[in-house]
Amino acid sequence: MKTGDYERYRSALRGEPLPAAIVDLDAFDANLAAMLEPVRAAGKALRIATKSVRCPALIRRALEGGARGLMTYSAAETAFLAGQGFSDLLLAYPTMFPGEAVRAGAAVVIDCDQHAAALPDGAPVVIDVDVSYRVAGLHLGVRRSPLREPEEVVALARRIAGRLEFRGLLAYEAQIAGLADVGSARLLKRLSRPDVARRRARLDAALREAGLKPKIFNGGGSGSLASSCAEAVLTEVTAGSALLAGHLFDRMPSPSGRAGASGFRPALRFALEASRRPARGLVTCLGGGIIASGAPGRDRLPLPMAPLRLLPLEGAGEVQTPLEGAAGVELGAPVFFRPAKSGEPAERFNEYLLVRGDRVVERAPTYRGLGRAFLT
Repeated sequence: MKTGDYERYRSALRGEPLPAAIVDLDAFDANLAAMLEPVRAAGKALRIATKSVRCPALIRRALEGGARGLMTYSAAETAFLAGQGFSDLLLAYPTMFPGEAVRAGAAVVIDCDQHAAALPDGAPVVIDVDVSYRVAGLHLGVRRSPLREPEEVVALARRIAGRLEFRGLLAYEAQIAGLADVGSARLLKRLSRPDVARRRARLDAALREAGLKPKIFNGGGSGSLASSCAEAVLTEVTAGSALLAGHLFDRMPSPSGRAGASGFRPALRFALEASRRPARGLVTCLGGGIIASGAPGRDRLPLPMAPLRLLPLEGAGEVQTPLEGAAGVELGAPVFFRPAKSGEPAERFNEYLLVRGDRVVERAPTYRGLGRAFLT
């Protein structure tokens, strides 16, 4: 963190109890603009992944700034957002208990006949398709839908067409969108991009030939906006993590895809109190164990402001986090961290303090602050 940023964030938090979480609105708006640039150039829509925000005021800000529609993650969350006045909802994670989402008017993602059977007549559905990269017996990507081949997708679409409203497809390329653009991951992404594009084109052609033209064809993520927008068959792309830009996104490609273009700006930070000094050059903060989901590793830990460093044998603790390189940090001062991922900190803070310059301009309740928790 730059010295100027530290001083203005510290000024913004003067008088605020710690811990606290802040969102820099200038960075948030800049990230949204960067995300929208390739989307608008390609004539597509940007759908916001609510799991990566979990704060109604920020979700609304993204929509008012040019995004269209929301990708939700649970039936209860979908109904909650509908009650908050949001529309164009796509529940992207299948459930055998979709009632609340259907009553809210959302389209619901399915990938098997059992999911379809759980829906009432006329419910709008989107079929989820696996576009992971497979080579030499390896499955490189996330484990989502069991559907992979066009004939499987067409068969399911035909079986449900008489009773449900077939809206289209969701085909998420996590092995491209969710990986840093470094090392072996860069090679995987380079090999996977043309494979994903071919698979999505084949799916679109097969459905059109069967008289089942998709109204929605959704793909993409914060780390694959440029490549996804280049695919003619996609009608929309989804992203959300880049709005707040957890530190896992520091090595993601530019949303524009232009070489040398700047990437996403850190927008979300949390501040802990420097509460004691156990030894020279060390300071211990109160709290701090906001560990990101995914395969365990140091990249899932929060990142303290430079030159502060986590201790390798302690990391970020549930109730205390010791840091080295802290000779100049006085007790009582706020110490700022960046979370690894964007959405999960909202489960730990009741509100986000929205900052412009060195002032808090709004206090925005998170789902937690509104008394709601949709997945544990």
